[in-house]
Amino acid sequence: MAGIAILCACLAGTARPALADPAGPTDYRSEIVSVDPATPTIELQIIGGDSFMSLRVDRGTTALVVGYRGEPYLRFDADGTVHENRRSPSRWLNDDRFGDAEIPADATPDAVPDWHQVADDGTYAWHDHRTHWMNERRPPGAAPGDVILEAVVPLVVDDVAVDVTVRSTWQPAPSRVAPVAVAAAALALIAIVVRALGIARGAVAVIVPVAVAATTTGIIAYRSVPAETGPSLLLWIVPLAATVALVGAAAVRRHRSAAVSLLAVGGLLVTVWAWIRREAVIRAIVPTETPFVVDRVVIVVAATTGA
Repeated sequence: MAGIAILCACLAGTARPALADPAGPTDYRSEIVSVDPATPTIELQIIGGDSFMSLRVDRGTTALVVGYRGEPYLRFDADGTVHENRRSPSRWLNDDRFGDAEIPADATPDAVPDWHQVADDGTYAWHDHRTHWMNERRPPGAAPGDVILEAVVPLVVDDVAVDVTVRSTWQPAPSRVAPVAVAAAALALIAIVVRALGIARGAVAVIVPVAVAATTTGIIAYRSVPAETGPSLLLWIVPLAATVALVGAAAVRRHRSAAVSLLAVGGLLVTVWAWIRREAVIRAIVPTETPFVVDRVVIVVAATTGA
């Protein structure tokens, strides 16, 4: 029990994402409206609703992403390597969704580029502040369903200027009643199982499948976004540690004190995981390939069962 608790504490302290602000649940959806002129050798998409822009460039094609001040920001070479200009002000502003970052003194629009390789497969994703709402407060004078911004991201593809137009729309929030109904159903199921099997066996029978489901959805969420966007390891390590503790509780059930301790640790970790993912229950878009409804149900059931 102590080992599992120490492991999770260490992971919580050290499992920092590659970027300061990885993709999270959001109420805004950004979309690529147009690419002018049409360029078949590149592919663009928005990841995480509005969190990141991703660009894939065919081998044999070169591309340059222009930064906010007209400086070269990202360079895609014909051999598939991707380089980032460390002296681009955009590079530092893009560490955080809201641009809350300190720009080094040598990062200026007219500085000689300092290129560092960041990928070798012709694909890269980055925060681009031209593609999403840049304020934690709601857009003034707007409502769900409204377009809140439209902007252009300039590229240079094979020495041809290409304008990528992006539009972001405020999405309606999910139902606030559904989580309450799911939690009530989970409590009813817990009561039925515990009454039939007893407290100890019933608790294990209920929460082990929930921990496994949480681990599965956490792994899917972690793998649903590119590695360079910095998905948190806690998405799946916390419920996996819970599963290990709960399986251990079942294995040593004859030693009551050990079984109860492991069960408590497992329940706590499942509850912590649900707390980490709480925003997914109330936001319109979740950065995962799991259907949003399924993901939200797992989170609510995990919170109820773990507690």
